[in-house]
Amino acid sequence: MTKTVQLHSYALSRRSFLITAGSLGVAVAFGGLLRDASGAAVAPAVKGNYRPNAWVTIAGDGMVTIMSPASEMGQGIMTTLPLLIAEDMDADWDSVRIVQAPSDAESYGNPGFYGIQLTGGSESTRGYYDLLRLIGAQTRKVILASGADMLNVPVSELATETSRVVHAQSGRSLSFGEIAANGALPDPLPQATEADLKPSDQWRYIGRRDIPRVDVPSKVDGTAIYGMDVQLPDMLYGAVLRAPVQGERPEVIDDAEARAVSGVTHIVPLSYGVGIIGETVEATTRAKDLLNVTWSTSSRVRAYTSDRLLEQYRSVGRDLSQAGVEAFAESDAEAAVTGAATVIEADYMSDLVYHATMEPMNATALVTGDTVEIWAPTQGPTGTQGFAAEVVGTTPDKVKVNTTLLGGGFGRKAEADFIVDAVSLAREAEGRPVKVIWSREDDVRHDKFRPLEAQHIQVGLDDDGNIVGWRHRIVADSIFARTMPDLFESQGGHDDVVTEGAHFNYAVPAHRIDYIRQNNGLDIGFWFAVGVGYTRFGIECVLDEVAAAKGADPVQLRLELLRDQPRARKVVETVAKMAEWDRERDGRAVGVAYSDAFGTHCAQVAEVSLNLQTGMIRVHKVWCAVDPGVAIQPLHIEGMMIVGITNGTSHALFEQINIIDGEVQEGNFDTYRVIRMSEAPDIEVAVVPTLGSPVGGMGQVGLPPVGPAIANAVARLTGGVRLRHYPFLPERVLEALNA
Repeated sequence: MTKTVQLHSYALSRRSFLITAGSLGVAVAFGGLLRDASGAAVAPAVKGNYRPNAWVTIAGDGMVTIMSPASEMGQGIMTTLPLLIAEDMDADWDSVRIVQAPSDAESYGNPGFYGIQLTGGSESTRGYYDLLRLIGAQTRKVILASGADMLNVPVSELATETSRVVHAQSGRSLSFGEIAANGALPDPLPQATEADLKPSDQWRYIGRRDIPRVDVPSKVDGTAIYGMDVQLPDMLYGAVLRAPVQGERPEVIDDAEARAVSGVTHIVPLSYGVGIIGETVEATTRAKDLLNVTWSTSSRVRAYTSDRLLEQYRSVGRDLSQAGVEAFAESDAEAAVTGAATVIEADYMSDLVYHATMEPMNATALVTGDTVEIWAPTQGPTGTQGFAAEVVGTTPDKVKVNTTLLGGGFGRKAEADFIVDAVSLAREAEGRPVKVIWSREDDVRHDKFRPLEAQHIQVGLDDDGNIVGWRHRIVADSIFARTMPDLFESQGGHDDVVTEGAHFNYAVPAHRIDYIRQNNGLDIGFWFAVGVGYTRFGIECVLDEVAAAKGADPVQLRLELLRDQPRARKVVETVAKMAEWDRERDGRAVGVAYSDAFGTHCAQVAEVSLNLQTGMIRVHKVWCAVDPGVAIQPLHIEGMMIVGITNGTSHALFEQINIIDGEVQEGNFDTYRVIRMSEAPDIEVAVVPTLGSPVGGMGQVGLPPVGPAIANAVARLTGGVRLRHYPFLPERVLEALNA
């Protein structure tokens, strides 16, 4: 039958409006499913009743259970954060069990994210580091106080070894398990300060290379539970047909054939699409294909054609009369550039990019009356609780979020759209859980892409080729305007994620950054090293142009501009030595780039060759030196650098989303090109920590330098041909060669 759709009507808050409009906001959400280090689900009750705080529970058998507050999406955070607690409480790591913290921002919120539970922005270690070490120190003081009471000695006479309290004068000792079984928590509980933290020369775990990640065994033997693995009794399956153009709504739905599919139980009109619920995945997929929907034609996104808009963005960047929002200003950069002896001007552009998580978007939801339970691979469940509550018409405290392992996140799984799908359909099948799994085509075409952007950079040089002024104009849509509108407005229309990385630590006397927002209706979102991934592309490539104009070596120019930055100089000098920077290479060349994003210093050198007939670039090797301040797990850091460099090479050479008249042209990995194993470069990483420095973020650090290092290597190989448009497709390379 054919019918005109009567959409559900709800009282809308500002946030829920984003849902009905199809511009689903970021779910700042996290929590739920207790899980041991192997990935197997465990009972909600943590074994043991000696609980010094919300983070640690000790059982009578000595097992120490530590909560992990961040979402594990392959970055190893389920090991790193609990390790900090274990270090300062002197727990035996072999007797530690790690479980996923429940969704409780008051107890487990990240200080780096204003106390909410959110995994992203390379902020987990930075945000939790001080807190979790203090939690460990406080736990140790509680245990010592209990031990002192049991041994009837002053607490000042006690010390801890691995999971044991020792009274050296009498030779007596108590295990943590004995204290948990027979001791009482002191009242009041002692508190800890920085003075109680272990000095670095006493660390047992921090800095060791031989502590394996706790999530790996279950991923090897197949017992790990990702969102797609969730199985519940009496479960139904769901799918959602979305409009080919974002922002359109179903106006007429012909669902006669879809309803006739065996196993289909519900066809659900939604404000942004049509939902199907059925007994099997196959039934919902078949019914989805048989739906005949007439969509509205009023979305602004219908005017969105990415190639045309990118040229428009470049024109806006060049037009200095079009003012933007001042993101940073030091001295009068405009006057310095205008009065310079020489001005280098360059435009740098980046296409839309897909997240390409191996696990597509999925979630499972159960609605029972005014309560909701969700199982999802989410990067965060405070916001998820809020969005789900608004869909159902309940309150966030009645929404429970169980966070599973994530098969990749990259910022995409901080969004709520896939979770809203599951909750919306579960509302229609009340009392039965509904699992929604997006197809890869849905995942590609309805992603929240990294923004399309153009940069215009002007660098003024004096007669000796020294930089006297730097102007940087960034033209792109805003992520915050959609996801955090109040923050966006409070910052005067500035989006510091979109412009992230543009503020550098090079010694430039006059520096200005402007953000010129474009608003063409398309949802864009957080991505792996969002802004810094393209701002450093522009900055590091322009620096090589400055070096060429000055007749200076690119490494030496950076060292000169980093003269007051010893940690930065260290990584640049280290990577140059690793790569034998000055060595002659037959048919190949090397390029260098540096980044201080996320509080971590990282320098890379890429060695490339170029096929002058096809325009194909081959990246043979990348050397990387990284200083994270405190290197909590050096081997793990090396792994994250390899991931970031591989991902960065892929996005620099291949990855792009094309939109024509609002419709995404790519649909799967046959049309969305990613790097292949045979194309991945050899990678060599040196971790060069600086004790005493603040701990830096690590998750996204490896990506920003690799693209500009590749471009700079191509320039040296070709006598100065500059690549200024991500990705470096062969046809673009040939165009640059022939310009």
